[in-house]
Order: sequence, then structure tokens, then C-alpha cells
Amino acid sequence: MTQTITPPATGPAPRDPDRRTRRHRMRSTGAAPRRWLISLIGLLAALGGWAVVAALVDDPILPRPIEVLEQVVAITMSGAAFTNFASSITKIAAGFALAMIGGLVIGFAMGRSRFMTSYFSLPLFVLGNMPGLTYAVFGLLIFGVGAGGPIVVSALVALPFIAMNVAEGVRSVDGSLLAMCHAFERNRRDILRHLYLPALTTFVFAGVRYGFAMAWKVEALTEVFGASDGVGFMIRKAYQEFQVADMLAWTTLFIVAMVLIERGLAHLETRFFAWRKEIA
Repeated sequence: MTQTITPPATGPAPRDPDRRTRRHRMRSTGAAPRRWLISLIGLLAALGGWAVVAALVDDPILPRPIEVLEQVVAITMSGAAFTNFASSITKIAAGFALAMIGGLVIGFAMGRSRFMTSYFSLPLFVLGNMPGLTYAVFGLLIFGVGAGGPIVVSALVALPFIAMNVAEGVRSVDGSLLAMCHAFERNRRDILRHLYLPALTTFVFAGVRYGFAMAWKVEALTEVFGASDGVGFMIRKAYQEFQVADMLAWTTLFIVAMVLIERGLAHLETRFFAWRKEIA
């Protein structure tokens, strides 16, 4: 009796999803240091060009990078940096709290109603595209020198970004799921918590990041025109005293703080939504 041996099937080996995931992670981890290296090279090249131009000009109006760095260290060691940044961040936080409340209410109404979308679209467009200088001048005229102007300006600048993103999040909710919730007679609290909240979180994070980037700049500009403390006030003070190195030092600290906070928000968003990438 002859036995027939079936040869093994030839063809492409089945794909290993774990291997593909590991390869993707290795590429991602390798790409991040390269991006940082390229950014560092670009920064060093810009500083080198600045140093060369400052040496050629040889005038106090254009201080050398080392002089600005010395002022950055002096401002930080004196404690003035922490005091004024704490003042500016407190104003932005208060303005953001107002923007979050207004943005959530307006965005939810726009997402649920076409009439509300038409009603709020033009005002939000105007608020989002108004020049920062206009906000700063009106903040000074209406609220005078104090904390009121920067707080209200921060709220007005951030509100359109939050409201528009919340509206998109509400529209992204599946209508079939909403109908199922009503069919099973779920109360509004459960619908908001288990249906709308997961859908809105991603959009709210995006609105907060874009809104913060705009509100931070306009708030600092408002402090330049009308404030008694804060980063913008210190930039104006250095300008009035014609201390260019101090002005550039405060600007440098402003940029560093802005980048660190924005990167912190991006990292928080990545960690918060890591489960979505794993599912995908």
C-alpha cells in the first residue's frame, strides 16, 4: 500500500501582527532622536549666524547670544522669571477656564442644532481671526492696567477653537448609538458620560492646544500694553529702558516656556489616547 505524502503548501508566510507592531515602534523610536538632532543643528546654525552678525555690527542694539544667555541666567536666578511667569500663567488659566465653559456650551449647542451653527459661525469666525493687536488695545481701553484685560482676552481668543472642535465632536457621535440610548430609555447623564464624553475628549484636546498657542501670544501682547506684571510687562519695561539684551532674554524665556507647555500637552494627549493606537 502506497502512502501519498502531500507536499507542504508553498506561498507567502502569514504576516505576524506583533512583528509589524514591533517594527513600527522601532521606526517611531528611531525617528524621534533624528528629529531632535535636526532641530538642534538648525538651532545651533541660527545661533552661529546671530553671533557672526552681532560681531560684525558691534553695537548694543544687537547683543551677542552669550550676553542674552547671561541675562537669562541672571533673571532666572533672581526669581523674577518665576514670579512673572506665574502671574502670566495664572491669567491664562483663568481665561481658559472661562473659554472652556463657554466653548463647551456653545459647541454642544452648535453640534446639536443647525440654527445654532448658523447663529454662532460668524461671531466665532470674527473672534478667531481678529488681530492680536486689536485684542490688546481693546483690553487696555476697557479694563485698563490690571489682570482683567489679559484674562478676558485669553478667553475670547481660545473660545472659538474650543467651541468649533466641540461642535465637530458632537457631530461625530453615531446617530444609531444615540437612537439606541433613547430606545433603552437611558437618562441624559448616562448619555453624556458614556456617549458624548468619549467622543468629545479628542476634539477638546485639539482645541485646547490650538487655543493655548494663540491665547498665550495675545495675552503676552496685552500685558505689553496694559499690565503691572507678567512676561509682557517685563518685555515692555526692558524696551522702555532700552535694554535690548533684557528684552531678548525675556523673549527667550517666553519661547522656552511656550514650547515646554505645548510639548507637555502633546505628550499628555499621546499618553491619554494610547489605547486608541493599540486598538488600531
